[in-house]
Amino acid sequence: MNKKILIVDDDPRNIFALKLTLKSRGYQIESCTMAQEAIQILKEKAIDIVLMDMMMPEMDGYEAIKMIRNTPYISQIPVISVTAQAMPEDRQKCLDVGAQDYVSKPVDVDQLMIAIEKLS
Repeated sequence: MNKKILIVDDDPRNIFALKLTLKSRGYQIESCTMAQEAIQILKEKAIDIVLMDMMMPEMDGYEAIKMIRNTPYISQIPVISVTAQAMPEDRQKCLDVGAQDYVSKPVDVDQLMIAIEKLS
């Protein structure tokens, strides 16, 4: 297994909770609190899946996913949107910018694992 997941969230508590959950299931975790930093990590490290918070200061997840999709050597990395915005149109908006899947907050671990396994 040993997939490497990048968690991008401006709230360290969310990162902490997701990290604990995913590590206990055998995933390697990288994390950061800024979208700009996430793009840098993707360019430097082999990441298998990105969990992207959509509401962040400076650059939000929508902008970040667009940048990832438009950057040649990282454009194929699967992104799962993780957001507190849980309306059907929010899900569509995430998919429209290039996310492969969508999980709403508070994160349902089973739902998240299904989303991750679909991309593995």
